[in-house]
Amino acid sequence: MAAVAANPLASMTLVQVLRQGEGRAVEDGLVLESLAYATLQAGPEHARWLARAAAPAAASAATEPLLVERAGARLALVLNDPGRHNAFSAALRDALAAALAVAVADPTITEIVLRGRGPSFCSGGDLAEFGTRADPATAHAIRSTRNVARLLAACAPRLRAEVHGACVGAGVELPAFAARVSARADAFFQLPEVGMGLIPGAGGTVGIPRRIGRQRTAWLALTGARLDAATAHAWGLVDEVV
Repeated sequence: MAAVAANPLASMTLVQVLRQGEGRAVEDGLVLESLAYATLQAGPEHARWLARAAAPAAASAATEPLLVERAGARLALVLNDPGRHNAFSAALRDALAAALAVAVADPTITEIVLRGRGPSFCSGGDLAEFGTRADPATAHAIRSTRNVARLLAACAPRLRAEVHGACVGAGVELPAFAARVSARADAFFQLPEVGMGLIPGAGGTVGIPRRIGRQRTAWLALTGARLDAATAHAWGLVDEVV
């Protein structure tokens, strides 16, 4: 595996986090994941990736990152940066965390639907923001207080995710917490973080193993392979292909 050979520290950390997180409560697993992610953010493999990567354009400040639509007992949360395939930016994370906090606290919301506008559900972390945090400790503190995965898990029985196109990084990690995930036939799933000197950091080491097991999660992350919708369905990563 090329990513393992190039990034042995990230690969080792991934396997350790998956092994130590198995059987733990969601909250404990997310803390473990975030601490490991923060450690790797300060490591040489991620620094090497940052030095090579060309940062894409950031989102327009005028863009509303999340559309929130309430109709009676139904709440729809729509990722809204289609021009950048709904990259998981800090603004989107904060907007999702705020909306989900309301949903968790309001039992009259009996159905929550998560989906994305444009050609993809979510292309993963906003690469324009990688390396911009002041330090890994502060990044861990932010993840601890605005953890979308924890909120998704808290309202999981009421949550349905509808995914399509690219479901990369956070785009596959977050839907994994939903009670039901439906995927269009054009959907594909990928965990590229080890190749960046990191591990999945949006809850992937917690939610994905609960769906497909630790070994398949490790394979996805260590290889960075692209999984098509039919295989994702066969594995249980999604519940239906529509």
